[in-house]
Order: sequence, then structure tokens, then C-alpha cells
Amino acid sequence: MKWNERDIPSQKGRVAVVTGANTGLGFETARALAEHGATVVLAVRDVAKGKQAASRLTGDVSVQELDLTSLNSIRAAADNLHNTLPGIDLLINNAGVMFTPRQTTRDGFELQFGTNHLGHFAFTGLVLDMLLPLANSRVVTVSSVGHRLRADIHFDDLQSQQSYSRVAAYGQSKLANLMFTYELQRRLARHSTTIAVAAHPGFANTDLVRNSPGMLRAINPIISPLLSQKPEMGALPSLRAATDPAVLGGQYYGPIDLGGNRGHPEIVASSPRSYDMAIQQRLWSVSEDLTGVTFPELG
Repeated sequence: MKWNERDIPSQKGRVAVVTGANTGLGFETARALAEHGATVVLAVRDVAKGKQAASRLTGDVSVQELDLTSLNSIRAAADNLHNTLPGIDLLINNAGVMFTPRQTTRDGFELQFGTNHLGHFAFTGLVLDMLLPLANSRVVTVSSVGHRLRADIHFDDLQSQQSYSRVAAYGQSKLANLMFTYELQRRLARHSTTIAVAAHPGFANTDLVRNSPGMLRAINPIISPLLSQKPEMGALPSLRAATDPAVLGGQYYGPIDLGGNRGHPEIVASSPRSYDMAIQQRLWSVSEDLTGVTFPELG
């Protein structure tokens, strides 16, 4: 059977925080969760756009300012969620940037690595204590088929200061998303019912392609109708990872048709590199050092 939005069980009584939820995949993820009864927090950089998005949704929806390019903003958002929510059942690390020209975050990190990985690493670490007491809570982090693109964790140049390729930097950030998920799950599995799961949307037709290299932007109108799928379909892997009772920690969900670009969500395999435990653990340690965020002790 093909897993669809109608397969989402009732989320009544559950609290979901979705990053980057004012548009695209994040918006569709938040919409579906709210329509199935969840209390949903749109964690977004632009509060005005977040409020516009919230006005289009039904159910219990609120907006939380969260700028993943700023550790100060991340800490402030985490503090506010601690003060306003009883707990978090679902954390959906969805926000991201793709193929940007070289820029840095407010803390000096390369923008793609800083936003896609370090920002979510820090945010997860700061709110994880809100998930741990709750049965069946989940951290879902959105990666990409792009984690295979020229991808490695370049510990000798994590911030791309020596050389910069927007494609390679994106690939590194999405590979880091997966390695973070696998290492987080290994730590959670020892002492917690909280699980960590990854997902990827395939080739979803969103505005992320706006920063693509010129040649890709030029051919996008041609290939997009053939390979891409609507954001509602692109959100299904995240939704299944977040809500399917059969999901296990450490699994990775994505479409399987057309080379993983389209289709309904299934369990998929990530690159062999992503399963390297030594690199996962080194990345975790470096991420703690860079962000100053240490995860709660699980014991």
C-alpha cells in the first residue's frame, strides 16, 4: 500500500514544532499535522510571514521566531518554548537553504552548513529535554538526495574558507543531517523512548531552487515537470517519519520512484559514507564545540 496523508493517525493532544514552516515542505507538514489534531508551532525566521502562513491553517497553530543562522536566536526560541509549552512530541527539523553563494551566519559559519546542520543541532540539543519525558516523541530531520553530491565532512575546512562550491557545501550539510540523526538515535536508544528519524522529499517543486547554479536554473522549467512532485507529496516522508506507528529510530524515509525523486514514502538507504560511525561521532563533538550546546545526559 502507498502511504498517504490519510494514513496519519490522530495527533490530538500532541505538540509539534516545525522549523521553516511558513512555506514549501514545512508549511505542508505543519498543515497536515494541524488538520490531524496536533498543536503546531511554526518556528520561522520571519514572524510576519509565519503569521501569514498560520492564518491559512486550521487548528491550534502558533508562531515562534527562530533564526537558525543565529545561536542567540536559537537559544531565545528554546527558552520561550520551555516557558510556553508543556512538552514537545514532534520536532521536525525542516528548514534549510540550498546552493547559496558563499555567505556566513551571524556566528561566522558557512551558511549552508551553519543553517542546515549546526542550527538544527543546537536547537535540538536545547529543546530535547522537552521531548525525553514524552512517550513516542520523535526528532525528524530532513536530509536530501543531495547528501550524495560531492559529499563528505571536510573537517579540515568545515566552513569552506579555503575553497567554496555551493553544491559541495550543500551536500556536506545534508550528509551532516543524516549523521546527526544516526548518532542521536544511538544515544537515545540507550535510555529513552524518544527516537530520531530522517527523511528526504525527493525533488519537490519549492522555491529552494532559486539559488541553484545558472545552468540548473535554466533547465529547471524543462526537467521539473518530469521529475519533481508537489510540496504536498514532498512532505509525506517527513509526515510518515513523524507519525507512522511502525517507524523505528534511525530509519530514513523518502520516495523511491525515478531515482528517489518522486513517489510515496518508503524506507530508503543513505550513502555508505553516512553510516561511518567514527565520522558521526567526530562531527557530533565538533558540533558541540562550535555551537556551545551540549545535549542532555541520557541516563
